[in-house]
Amino acid sequence: MENNFSVILKDFLTENNLTQVAFAKIIGAKQSQVSEWLKGKAKPGYDSLKTMAIAFNVSADYFLGIKEY
Repeated sequence: MENNFSVILKDFLTENNLTQVAFAKIIGAKQSQVSEWLKGKAKPGYDSLKTMAIAFNVSADYFLGIKEY
């Protein structure tokens, strides 16, 4: 499996039954930003990654494609 952020995020949303809107709300981002991440047009910055890891109690390494959570 490809370990780029858009694939990891898409899988995470699917596995957790989350919409882009719900995910964005939880991490305090705009849905449009999440959409850009899913399309591979942008990647989250440090603060967004940190917020994701804390909000979902998942290692940042998971979102970075370094290891499973």
